Amino acid sequence: MADQYMGVFGATSSVGQCVLSLLKQYGWRTAAFSRHQVEAEIMQQNPTVTWCQLNHESIIKKMGQSGSKGKKITSWLYLAPIWTLPTYFDFLIAYGVRRIVVLSSTSLFTKDDSSDKREKEIAQHLAEGETNLRAWAEKYGIEWIILRPTLIYGQGRDKNVSEIARFIRRFKFFPLLGDAYGLRQPVHVEDVAAACLAAFLASKVVNRAYNISGGEKLTYREMIKRVFAALDQPPYLLTIPHWIYRVAVSILQKLPRYRHWTVAMAERMNRDLVFECVEAARDFGYTPRPFMLAKEDLP
Repeated sequence: MADQYMGVFGATSSVGQCVLSLLKQYGWRTAAFSRHQVEAEIMQQNPTVTWCQLNHESIIKKMGQSGSKGKKITSWLYLAPIWTLPTYFDFLIAYGVRRIVVLSSTSLFTKDDSSDKREKEIAQHLAEGETNLRAWAEKYGIEWIILRPTLIYGQGRDKNVSEIARFIRRFKFFPLLGDAYGLRQPVHVEDVAAACLAAFLASKVVNRAYNISGGEKLTYREMIKRVFAALDQPPYLLTIPHWIYRVAVSILQKLPRYRHWTVAMAERMNRDLVFECVEAARDFGYTPRPFMLAKEDLP
């Protein structure tokens, strides 16, 4: 595949960085697209990657080259938020897209009835993003695959386990609402990246959506205990009433790092957020690891 290019959006994300490593391993050359200036250190890490900064002018220029003899990239991985994809529909057509894997999220199902307005909007954006992708791909005869990961962790860059670890380091405890026995399936970022490439390479997988979860089901309480263990700290779990949690969150939201924390997040501690991935295992060999935190997975 040395002469084949894979186009990648969201290449600077944690999933994106893992994907770039996998593509290099499999002999692909990569055209990585970013809306922001990429640091020179990142650009020099992988000689098989051609970095392209996206701006309004570059998009207009490429759209104007549709049907020309410009460089064609038929294979794509879209790892940026799925609701941003319509912005680049014409851009991708100009490149000659024929097959694309797009990341969505199981938040589509878990936040659609959230008590928090912003979370419900996220679920709505995810649903609209998937609908728009299907309609666009059907119109132009493009093969599409949607992957919906559960709670992603790993490499210390996620907004889930890493944020929990930062809180524990700072405050030496973690607050729980009720028993926090709701089941979780954290999925490692490297397994998400592997699923993206495996689904793309599975030629018989066409126009399908898959939920991809971690390889272990555990309670929210147990998940927090394992974060404590990875930090070499004794687990100090503080169970507090709903009204106190609400007050505490309103205070924490004044700090930039915790502005996205919500009471709805705490309410889900007691809900099972479990998604089977037997179809992904059957169709493209998806085999995620159990929830194990290495030092490099912490911030």
